[in-house]
Formats: sequence, C-alpha cells, structure tokens
Amino acid sequence: MTIRVLLADDQNLVRASFAMLVSSAGDMEVVAEAATGREAVALARSARADLIVMDIRMPDLDGIEATRLIAADEDLAGVKVLVLTTYETDEHIVEALRAGASGFLVKDIRPAELLDAIRTVAAGESLLSPGPTSRLIARFLRAPNTATTSALGGPSGLSERERQVLALVARGLNNSEIADALGLSPLTAKTHVSRIIGKLGARDRAQLVIVAYESGLVIPGTV
Repeated sequence: MTIRVLLADDQNLVRASFAMLVSSAGDMEVVAEAATGREAVALARSARADLIVMDIRMPDLDGIEATRLIAADEDLAGVKVLVLTTYETDEHIVEALRAGASGFLVKDIRPAELLDAIRTVAAGESLLSPGPTSRLIARFLRAPNTATTSALGGPSGLSERERQVLALVARGLNNSEIADALGLSPLTAKTHVSRIIGKLGARDRAQLVIVAYESGLVIPGTV
C-alpha cells in the first residue's frame, strides 16, 4: 500500500527537498504541497492524503491551528499529522500534540529517519521517542491544560494494569518495550493500548501521553 503524503511548509527549498526524498521511497508518494496551514487543510480534503508532514510556523494559518482543524473534521479522521519543528525544545510541539498531531520531528533529522517516521505514523503508531518526549513534557506541561483531559476523560476509569500501561506509553515506550517492562506478550501490550485509546476516546498514543501527564498519572520531571 502506497502512503499518500502531503507536505506543508512555507519554505520552497524545504518542500522541494522533502518531496524529492519522499518520492524516492517505493512505498510512498507526494500527492500535494502546501505553503500555508490553510492550504494544508484544503488539500488534506481534496488530495486524499494519508499523512501530512506539517511545519509548525507558517503564514496565514500556523501548523497547530491547521492540525486542530484537520483533527476535528470527521471526514479526515484517518489523516495523520506529523509536525516539524526547528528545535526539540519548541514549546509549540506540545500544543500540536494537544491539537491532534501524532508525533513530531526536528528538521535536521537524517533522510532515512524522516521516511521511517512517515511509515511509523501512517501505520497508526505515534512518533514519541523517550528522550525528546520526556524533556518536552517536563518543560511544557507543568501547567495542565484541562481541555484535553475533560474532553477525553481521565484515567480513573482504567484498570490498574491499564494505568500501568498508560504510564509507560507516556514515557515513550513502544508496545514491545511495554511488554518487556510488565512481563506481557507484545500482542497483549498492544491490546491494552488499544483498549485505553477506546476507553479515553483518544485519537492515538500521542493524546494518551498528554492525558497521562495532565491528569497527574505521570509527574513531569520523573522520567
């Protein structure tokens, strides 16, 4: 199956470089390019993209607001957003995750890492590596945004095992790592994550991270 990619960045050279790279992969194609957030929203609908590589800082409508509009559109429920930032410490990353992004990348990543990230997010996983995720959450979620937890519901309705799994998701662990940590099979860990997403009404693992920290299940700075 070919991954249909929409590239959204206001810099022509960046878009051209990413387009060349994505087009070189046998399992993905660039279906559209956008120079503003508003264009990205419109093209997400018309180009039938599976995934949007979204720059945060763009004119007209920034990547955060564009992501929020895409995540709120029922017709675009299957579209994944992978946000780009210049620095790992960009405070807008957390707002992008709150808005519905499935992960983030720093622009100076290696070409192969971008392609792997696209595949990961398109497959339904969230791109939340432990290092950057922990630093970002610790720095920018000290003041909870209750909108996320009130909209999705907190972890109080989860079983003890599900709360353990959620805490590990919030630390950036993948299903195999969660299974190792809790003595489970990878399939069982995946099932727990899927049930947690269903119970909380979350879009994906990225929203689980936000819920875990904003509800106090995981305390910033403890990971």
